[in-house]
Amino acid sequence: MSSEKHAATFAPPAVDASGKRDLIGLDRGELEALMAEVGEPKFRARQLWHWLYHRGERDFEKMHNLSKEFRVRLADKFYVGRPGVAVSLASIDGTHKWLLEMRDGQKVEAVHIPEEDRGTLCVSSQVGCTLTCKFCHTGTQRLVRNLAADEILGQVLHARDHLGEWPSPKDGRMLSNIVMMGMGEPLYNFDAVAKALKIVMDGEGIAISKRRITLSTAGVVPLIERCGAELGVNLAISLHAVTDELRDQIVPINKKYPIKELMAALENYPGLSNARRITFEYVMLKGVNDSPADARALVKLISKVPAKVNLIPFNPWPGAPFERSTPAAIRDFSDIVFDAGYSSPVRTPRGEDIMAACGQLKSDSVKQRRSERDREAAA
Repeated sequence: MSSEKHAATFAPPAVDASGKRDLIGLDRGELEALMAEVGEPKFRARQLWHWLYHRGERDFEKMHNLSKEFRVRLADKFYVGRPGVAVSLASIDGTHKWLLEMRDGQKVEAVHIPEEDRGTLCVSSQVGCTLTCKFCHTGTQRLVRNLAADEILGQVLHARDHLGEWPSPKDGRMLSNIVMMGMGEPLYNFDAVAKALKIVMDGEGIAISKRRITLSTAGVVPLIERCGAELGVNLAISLHAVTDELRDQIVPINKKYPIKELMAALENYPGLSNARRITFEYVMLKGVNDSPADARALVKLISKVPAKVNLIPFNPWPGAPFERSTPAAIRDFSDIVFDAGYSSPVRTPRGEDIMAACGQLKSDSVKQRRSERDREAAA
């Protein structure tokens, strides 16, 4: 299925049941056009942008530089949305995971991982996933639908609400980095992901630099160049195997875009340099992909690309068909990659006690039958 057909087939619902329109997710041009529709000048859009994305305000009554009459009209026609919180879990290591509910009841997970002076938010792009990677819990949940830009952005806004980081701080943020590494394949929902990230990067709003945003893909080759050209964010590749034979089994998208095609696309990634490297994610599976020979083959494979390797100890989930590589095997693998001149840190599992570690995310959402959607639309 092409990315265009994929986006159309798994599109999210367009409107909220209340009949009001959510202002979250509108880009600057759309917000200006909306102000024109209600008879307001363009500068109103900039004022609203400030309230929505710099101050995180949801109550029109508190937007004090807007006239009282305009605030009443805003409240009558629009709202400032957030996802609902179905479940909120805190790990003993400080990691926080939320099961967030979208306007149609579908659910996704988002995870905040705090460090001493920073924090990373792992953001989902789809309900479920179409890739069925064998080591990933999300892959056991078939794709339900794509998330809209406001639903992707809503995960960031919710985390900022939780952390109390409004107005947007310049320094010392506890939400300083974003990774599109939650549920779903971001490049199969590229338009919505790009729209949301552009709003996140806007300097007059949330203002998180593209240098602090990473998009992780299993290798949707036709959209890799577009990602670099339009967004300029860091790119991470879920590689996990160094031969087509093995990657076909554990990362099935490889059958469509084999390693040779993937590496050719990465060599041409816009802006690639020694200062801006591609991260290769490599989950360590006991007796599957963790031998010294695999490590040497990985070094050879990435030799033409400025790169670093992120080694991920496999994070188990109920019914998982793999085991985590031994500490000795992971250490030996890392040493081989490091000795070849590549940074090869071993990611410390975070949030394992709440199933929030890499590869453990999943929700109970299921795809609604067309007949059910039609009944609800007619009601």
